[in-house]
Amino acid sequence: MVQALSQPITFADFIAWYPEHSEYRYELHRGSIIERPKPRGKHSEIAGCLSGLLFLYLQQQQLPYFIPKECIVRAKGESGYEPDVIVLDRAAVQSEPSWATSSVITQGRSVPLVIAVVSSNWRDDDYFKLADYEALGILEYWIVDYAALGGRKFIGNPKQPTLTVCTLIEGEYQLAQFRGADQIESRQFPELALTAAQIFAAG
Repeated sequence: MVQALSQPITFADFIAWYPEHSEYRYELHRGSIIERPKPRGKHSEIAGCLSGLLFLYLQQQQLPYFIPKECIVRAKGESGYEPDVIVLDRAAVQSEPSWATSSVITQGRSVPLVIAVVSSNWRDDDYFKLADYEALGILEYWIVDYAALGGRKFIGNPKQPTLTVCTLIEGEYQLAQFRGADQIESRQFPELALTAAQIFAAG
């Protein structure tokens, strides 16, 4: 059983508390611990598919990046997020003060790409994480809303499965939406030939 902590708590307390083996994932949202079930079903399938496709791309392009199994991205305001998929710069990670001991990322320059596969808590992905990743300087953030759960301002009206690519330009994210047979356009990975439909089908 995971021992509860008095909240709000600091990021350092959160990392010290984080259970090593748990059936849940935990994030820190502005000093409050948020418990979520680990990804299952289609969510897990899409995250795994994206990890595999990106891994193959990195190998083919001989890029100095890697995809960790787990990590926490520290954001401002006592927040920390565990992404569904994250690509890290192998050289930049060497200057991360807590990577070797806690798998914590604190610098946006370490992250060419971070991906959220949307669940029922879509506001976290569309609002909080978008703002925090932008402030951190993460170059690209994908929001994969395969079940069309998010707000209409993000996925259209009527709602439809949408992959939003947030590209950091002059310190601000510029958003582009991709659906169906649209080919994903990524500034970080321009040779990645994938359509939105391929990702939603996890294949």
